[in-house]
Amino acid sequence: MIQALYDPRAAMPQDIEFFEKSLEDIEFFGIWPQMYWLLKQRGQLDHMPSFFQERLKCKYEETLYLNLFIRNQTKIVLEALEEAGIQTVPLKGTLFAEKYFGHLGARATSDIDLLVHPFELERAIHCVKSLGYTTEQERIPSHFHWSFSKEIPDSAIPLTIELHWDLLKEKTSELNIDEFWEQAIPMEPYRYIKELSDYHTFYMICLHGWRHNLSSLKYFLDIRQMIHVQDNLDYTRLSKDAAAHKTRRRIVRMLAIVYHHFPYLADTKELHIGWKVRLWWEYSSLRDNKRSFRRYMNWIYYHFFDFDTVKHTMAALFDFSYSVTNMMFSSEINKMQETVDSAKRR
Repeated sequence: MIQALYDPRAAMPQDIEFFEKSLEDIEFFGIWPQMYWLLKQRGQLDHMPSFFQERLKCKYEETLYLNLFIRNQTKIVLEALEEAGIQTVPLKGTLFAEKYFGHLGARATSDIDLLVHPFELERAIHCVKSLGYTTEQERIPSHFHWSFSKEIPDSAIPLTIELHWDLLKEKTSELNIDEFWEQAIPMEPYRYIKELSDYHTFYMICLHGWRHNLSSLKYFLDIRQMIHVQDNLDYTRLSKDAAAHKTRRRIVRMLAIVYHHFPYLADTKELHIGWKVRLWWEYSSLRDNKRSFRRYMNWIYYHFFDFDTVKHTMAALFDFSYSVTNMMFSSEINKMQETVDSAKRR
């Protein structure tokens, strides 16, 4: 279905079974709003079966209402940060949906991601706490963001702000976040609030997809949509910067996988990789939650072979080991607490 949306040589199948299966996949990955808006933009939605249209429209409207709320809350936070004179860059979120998908409801978002300078982190934390975001997520060593939440009336899910000061874990790259700041563009009508350039937004979106190991089609759609709407993406510059930042293996593998599964992208923007990349990512094992050799190898590459240097691989390995140990320790603590609570009840 996605290929038929973007590749004029591909025909959209019309049998009911195809739409039933497509709807199952769309629901599995939670990409209702993207598919609804893309189909509507291209005038194909009206040619779909009514059950398919109605389901997509219903979920799209839910996303639109939620995004309206989050955009309003984001504005309140940005105005507070502006008043405090704290330089801030909104990441992804409703701004990304409007700018690159073309509509507020075209891409779901569930929290507010903001980039601040490390030296202004404490002030930013004080600012968001003053707005009611007082529930802190436990600080994770070597991580690059800190989460703060507040309860929302009539909602079981709190609203969360993630304050980022970088885009990758410490010591796993030589990413220079100052370069992103230097080319950030002022947002009207603010003085201290900025947005990333198109180039650095694409760089960030590729890294975001890698951090999640392309575990959903939504990461493919983010990358593919930016390639489709931005005709000035500079892959030569991206390759050069990624090599300097020691993120080239990550960037190259993300783009290689996306281009492999959406080959028609080459007609929009040709990709020159420069070396052979092993593509272990597999749709079927992810969609059907199957254990397979390819899925196992994809996991191995993600954790241990997507780094440009041995030093960064070792840092990632140490962080992975720490996370596993901490998770096991927390699990044991929870079991012990459950035992104690059970004994008290008896």
